[in-house]
Amino acid sequence: MIKSDIAWINGKLVPFAEAKVHVVTHTLHYGLAAFEGIRCYKRADGRSAVFRLREHIERLLVSAKIATMDCGYGREQLEKACVDTLKANKLDEAYLRPLIYLGAGVLGLGATSNPVDTAVIAFPWAPLLGEEGIKHGIRAHVSSFVRGHLNHTMSKGKISGQYVNSVLAKREAQRLGFEEGIMLDSEGRVCEGSGENIFILYKNRLYTPPLHLPILDGITRDSVIVLAREAGIDLVEQTVTRDMLYAADEVFMTGTASEVTPVREIDARAIGDGRPGPITRKLQQLFYAAARGPGETHPEWLHWL
Repeated sequence: MIKSDIAWINGKLVPFAEAKVHVVTHTLHYGLAAFEGIRCYKRADGRSAVFRLREHIERLLVSAKIATMDCGYGREQLEKACVDTLKANKLDEAYLRPLIYLGAGVLGLGATSNPVDTAVIAFPWAPLLGEEGIKHGIRAHVSSFVRGHLNHTMSKGKISGQYVNSVLAKREAQRLGFEEGIMLDSEGRVCEGSGENIFILYKNRLYTPPLHLPILDGITRDSVIVLAREAGIDLVEQTVTRDMLYAADEVFMTGTASEVTPVREIDARAIGDGRPGPITRKLQQLFYAAARGPGETHPEWLHWL
């Protein structure tokens, strides 16, 4: 159960227990909502900073635009809402979940009179795939569920209803004894995990699927691409095949919730020697240095509390 004290709802801080929705909330029935996942880190110097807050809020507003919702708040207002929610809960490290959704009113797919509601919650949350996964890597399998066609799934938006596909893939993976599923598109090309982007080291080159595939334009993905290129790692955004996964020397996943998580096994095949490899470890270190310190390798990524 998520525990928090205060939520931000439509411009006001309210007790968390009062952050409720009615049973006829439109989004509850049809899934039209936009959301984000954002992390605030307590850094090595004791200060706290939200990692790439601006980019997350910009993507939230783009997702809402794709979903034909106008929440009435601008980027700076929503950034302030996130910071205010952290401070109200006295959190120096936390996960933030802003949500723009269609509220209670009438039902029906064509309903346009329902209010657009906006909420922000904050709570402590460990890495999604576990601390052990961060250290030792996870076991994954190629999911039987595929990513939707580009004109079916609006993949550049974080739209709530679209995540049913991911929930089913995740539940399948867990039922089969794996920590995560890797999803292909309808043509059999590697796309991403249920909630993470994916990178593979194949023949001394680091690959990640390109944005013209049905994948999320991940902010942690972008951070890792920047850090890898700065470190002189040969990286290309290029199509990856299923058998390239099996033949890879290293595989890792990225996301706000999962951070940088190594994959040690896919479909009962060890990746490399079955342990996180040197490139994965290097990029983990670079990512955490940017997010947590010490130092400020990318000060433009930090929004200080």
